[in-house]
Amino acid sequence: MSFAADILAGKSAIVTGGATGIGAFIVRKLGSLGAQVGIVSRKEENLQRAVVAFKADDGIEVNYRVGDVRDPELISRAIASLAEQQGGMDYLICNAAGNFICPTEQLSANGWKTVIDIDLNGTFHCCQAALPFLKQAKAGGRIVSISTTGANFGWPGAVHAGAAKAGIQNLMQSLSSEWGKYGVRANWISPGPIKGTEGVDRLIIQQGLAERSLERIALGTFGEGDDIANAVIFLCADTGKYISGAELVVDGGSQWHRR
Repeated sequence: MSFAADILAGKSAIVTGGATGIGAFIVRKLGSLGAQVGIVSRKEENLQRAVVAFKADDGIEVNYRVGDVRDPELISRAIASLAEQQGGMDYLICNAAGNFICPTEQLSANGWKTVIDIDLNGTFHCCQAALPFLKQAKAGGRIVSISTTGANFGWPGAVHAGAAKAGIQNLMQSLSSEWGKYGVRANWISPGPIKGTEGVDRLIIQQGLAERSLERIALGTFGEGDDIANAVIFLCADTGKYISGAELVVDGGSQWHRR
């Protein structure tokens, strides 16, 4: 998809988990269209490496802060610091996530709690921390959370992540209702399998599920990182100004294919 080169000029975005995977694709797209972008992640070495790559490969200047979405005080400081450096915040992209394959009957309480803390609680902490800045966004603040189609159908072997992502979807619907009075839109994107990401490599290919997964996708292929990044831009730009509390499924038709 092609957007006008300066469609996001003057905008400020913060992407959690923006150093790697889908998050990095989102950062590149936001930055290439004129937005000032900040990224937050737990590991400073990943952040530093990503910032260098964004500059060298894409010509994009990206700011970063170390922050753990599970820690409300730490993530609040990181988001506030980036927002202040960037002159405010127009877009919050909640992309940080954790997951691993484990049958539910073998899932430990700590394993359950870890994924819920990162995915669901982390998204909540980020949204609360971002609200004071999103309220000030001249064209209305945007929250876009990255969910999964597994939250809609159940996710055997990843019940912790499926439950957390389903919670995120309800959170976005609730925030769209509560925070609409501030001009804040809250939506989520539900990707199908995206090739080249840790999720596909570790949760599908390494589990021997590639052929089975492709059979469930109507278009017969895994998605690409830019497919999700383009969906983010659609929701953040003027094209998404009257969309809130909604899901944008980007999965090659796999929902339809399962019916």
